[in-house]
Amino acid sequence: MEACVFDLDGVLVDSEPVWEEVRRAFVAEHGGTWRADTQSRLMGMSTGEWSAYLHELGARFPPDEIARRVVDLMAERYRDHLPLMRGAPEAVRRLADHFTLGLASSSPRRLIDVVLESGDLHDCFDATVSTEEVARGKPAPDGYLEAARRLGVEPGACVAVEDSANGLRSADAAGMRVVAVPHPRYPPGPDALALAWRVVDDLDALTPELLGG
Repeated sequence: MEACVFDLDGVLVDSEPVWEEVRRAFVAEHGGTWRADTQSRLMGMSTGEWSAYLHELGARFPPDEIARRVVDLMAERYRDHLPLMRGAPEAVRRLADHFTLGLASSSPRRLIDVVLESGDLHDCFDATVSTEEVARGKPAPDGYLEAARRLGVEPGACVAVEDSANGLRSADAAGMRVVAVPHPRYPPGPDALALAWRVVDDLDALTPELLGG
């Protein structure tokens, strides 16, 4: 393995509860109806995809306006309190000593930069990709393929670290080995988890030795 490519939401930052709270409130406030499967369907979608989906749920603004307003709310929440996953900074720095690091996230570029700068992790990554910058969001492999391209590493020489079903499918479709760190509140289904090369309980278990470094 030459490189490790991290997901952001649910792996480095415990953002899924914040995303759910912010988007659920936004939909309710602006005339839409949140469905039972909405959160699971949204996980991994690109900005354009999830804003269009919230519009389909009945939120009265056009998708680009929905995206702008929701991202503003998320950035404000992160600045008030950055919900880093336990052990995230240590895991990133530990692996950065042995591997080239990349990041492939469904978050918009603005939020990626807020998280990495606020968490003092920006210098650990040689390449970061938002699915805003590729044609398709997860579970399509586009974001992971672009991260490998920017790193100058073949996808097969990369390990991806993921938590969600769509993320696991995305990294696997890109031809990467995948380490799953399931989120306790939003665990991936058994079919997606079966794609993982390794499954660990938390980021403390993410070591160079586990990845073969």
